[in-house]
This record gives sequence, structure tokens and C-alpha cells, in this order.
Amino acid sequence: NDLPPLTAFKIMEYVRRGRGLTPEEEELMREKGVPEWYVLSCKKIKYMFPKAHAAAYVMMAFRIAWFKVHHPMAFYTAYYSVRADGFDAGTIVKGSEAIHRAMREIEVKGKGATQKEQDAYTIYEVAQEMYARGIRCLSVDLYRSHASRFQMTREGILPPFTALQGLGSGAAKNIMAARAGDPFLSQEDLKIRAGISKPVIEILEEHGCLKGLDTSSQMSMF
Repeated sequence: NDLPPLTAFKIMEYVRRGRGLTPEEEELMREKGVPEWYVLSCKKIKYMFPKAHAAAYVMMAFRIAWFKVHHPMAFYTAYYSVRADGFDAGTIVKGSEAIHRAMREIEVKGKGATQKEQDAYTIYEVAQEMYARGIRCLSVDLYRSHASRFQMTREGILPPFTALQGLGSGAAKNIMAARAGDPFLSQEDLKIRAGISKPVIEILEEHGCLKGLDTSSQMSMF
């Protein structure tokens, strides 16, 4: 038939998304000699996955697999950066045994596990695999960690501040900006310069990020 190419394309896009045909489109298709069975099929289709999308997904899968095999540290760094919200640095940095215990705790809950716990389980699985391949997860570092991006280092993968449960992106960015000047003199100095709250200081201290920093900048004479 001689249905105009642009019109045919628009009809195809609407049909594959399950939107069917308008009365005007039906009339035009019949006028151009489109078989009745074809018109009826277009009205019944709910969704059709485009061939180009399928090809794109397969190509992406090959790229990801290649990096995972040949550049594992780059793969895990990128994977964690994308899934940073569910990354539990407090557990993963402790190594394979700690990860196994965390996974077991989720497993025993069965269907009672929350969606957050299920997402964490997937990340734990990837972390277990990473350790099995000889790649370490380092502790968050006050002066080296990025606000939200994982980094590759000679020693292993360095998590960002947002990998610490309870530490938000705003506080993470503030810490990065504040450390650009002189080294922090104390926890109090960090709190003031970065404009962060006491709970954030407590999170950093709990994860060993404040080693060597006194609580106050004041010096004792005794």
C-alpha cells in the first residue's frame, strides 16, 4: 500500500505502545488498501518490544560482560557508583565474612525481608564476588573519598561519603568543599567549616573516618 511513511511510523509507534488506532487512522489504512486482519490486529496489540531496543540491550550486555572479565575493578567501581544508595560501607569494608553474615540475616527473613534489604542482598552478592576476585573495599577516607562517586585506587575501591548509611549528599558535598583548604584541626573545626550536624560527625566517627582528630580545637594546659 502507499500509506505515507511518516503516518505509518506514527501508527506503528502508537500501536506498539498499546494505544491502538484512531478512527481517522483506521479509515486511512482501509482507504490505502491495508488488509482488515492487519487493522484489527493493530487494535488488539498491548505492547511490542522494538527490535532495535533488543539489539541495544544485547550490545550493552556484551560491553558490561567484557569489562567485568577484563577490567573488574572498573566494573565494580561503576556498578557501586550507580547503586550507591544501597551500598552498606559499614558491612562491606569488613570483608567477606561480614558480608556473608549480613546476607544470612536477610535470608532467614525470607519473604519478610523489606525491599531495601532485598536490594542490599544483591549488592552483597556482588561484593562477595569482588572479594573472591581479590579486590578490596577500603574505608571511607575524610580527605580522599568523593562525595558520591566510588574511586579506583592501588589498594582497592574507595567508597564515597554517601556510602555511609545516614550521610546524605548535601553533607558529603559540604565535607568535600571544606577540606579543600587547610587540614581540619578537630571534629569541631570540621563541623563548623563543613556546616554538618552532630549526627553526621557521629557517623564519620563510627566508621573510623575521624582518627587523629580531637573533639575540640581548644588546647589543654594540663
